[in-house]
Amino acid sequence: MNGDHPPRTEDLLDRRRRLLGPNVSTFYEEPVHVVNGEGVWLWDADGRKYLDCYNNVPHVGHCNPRVVNAIAEQAGRLNTHTRYPHEGILDYAERLTGTFDETLSTAILTCSGSEANDIALRMAEAMTGKRGIVATDATYHGNTTLVSHLSRSNVPGVGFGLGQYLRHVEAPDCYRISDPDGQHFAAHVQRAIEDLEREGIGFAALIVCPLFLNEGFPDQKEGWLRPAAEAVRCAGGLLICDEVQSGFGRCGSHFWAHQKQGVVPDVVTMGKPMGNGHPVAGLVTTPTIMARFRNAFRYFNTFGGNPVSCAAAMAVLDELEDRGLQENAAAMGKLAHGRLSALSEKYDVIGDVRQSGMVFGAEFVRDRETREPSSAFADQVVNEMRRRGIILSKLGRHKNTLKIRPPMPFVAEHVDLLIDTLDDVLASIPHHG
Repeated sequence: MNGDHPPRTEDLLDRRRRLLGPNVSTFYEEPVHVVNGEGVWLWDADGRKYLDCYNNVPHVGHCNPRVVNAIAEQAGRLNTHTRYPHEGILDYAERLTGTFDETLSTAILTCSGSEANDIALRMAEAMTGKRGIVATDATYHGNTTLVSHLSRSNVPGVGFGLGQYLRHVEAPDCYRISDPDGQHFAAHVQRAIEDLEREGIGFAALIVCPLFLNEGFPDQKEGWLRPAAEAVRCAGGLLICDEVQSGFGRCGSHFWAHQKQGVVPDVVTMGKPMGNGHPVAGLVTTPTIMARFRNAFRYFNTFGGNPVSCAAAMAVLDELEDRGLQENAAAMGKLAHGRLSALSEKYDVIGDVRQSGMVFGAEFVRDRETREPSSAFADQVVNEMRRRGIILSKLGRHKNTLKIRPPMPFVAEHVDLLIDTLDDVLASIPHHG
């Protein structure tokens, strides 16, 4: 390939279909061929610059020098698996668990959040002797055979008979359903638990993202999840909090979103931002659950917790702490919420604005009185923002809520560029209700 003439996007897509198979997804009507990144910026093959308002994988910024150097230095010295004892995984596990409640003091490291959630579900079976799992009807927790069944939007083509073990409850929706203290959601969870027990399957765990991010990150006061957690504990099950998207300071007020919810889970899973793009993920749990799992399953992961992954993950923690990025998430989220709220006064297509730290967005509706979702308008906005050099996406049960989840070094000038561009885009797209 001639480096002076980057391949056309159409040619790349043809090669993808031929080499990777059909139906490999891409973002946007006009996919972006990215070739470089730095901080909160991406560049495509034609040299065009994009503000990244979507990617949480480069948590402390694309190509972060501290993380890159940590990876290179450790890779130049040693990389092997955890059957050879090394200090890196122990130092990291000790520092990681130090950010949790003292009961959550043991860890397993994996390569992906999917693997971590798969282990968490096996831990629930090991502890309860049961297999019934409760999740929301608008969630996503990964793509192993078991975990993929938790999603209603990415339903696996072959069920392997696992569907019988799952119950999906109505996802929280602060815009359409009044549930200020979480009792409505807890009642749904309780009914699902009772159904699993009645069917003879038994209840093992409730798994949720504590920000309910894929569900549209509804506004919730602190402690909202407590009633559901109490229902889980009374039934003898485990509470699993999937912090793949919500963790590592993103919610601003706390390092972990479950802390904002006022609950201490039995298992917390994490991934994506943990290594800033290097494939490292994992979970933390109690010593009792860990011991039961280790005795029930002979689990080993060749690459999970290898020295290079641990070096990358430790560098991420250093960056978060040294640069005050959790505090930055709180400040920038508040700024973004204010500016989005001002836009909602200007455009009636915005039905609701919500934010939790460095996650914020607006829900588009056809009519504010009926609150009918406008997914098609959200598509138009997302694609027009891409054309104007802003990368973001959409989510929620109705796929009508902007998903703005930038890298943590996002600052005021980036917020201003984002909102000013969004203002221009909303003014340019006709909305007929």
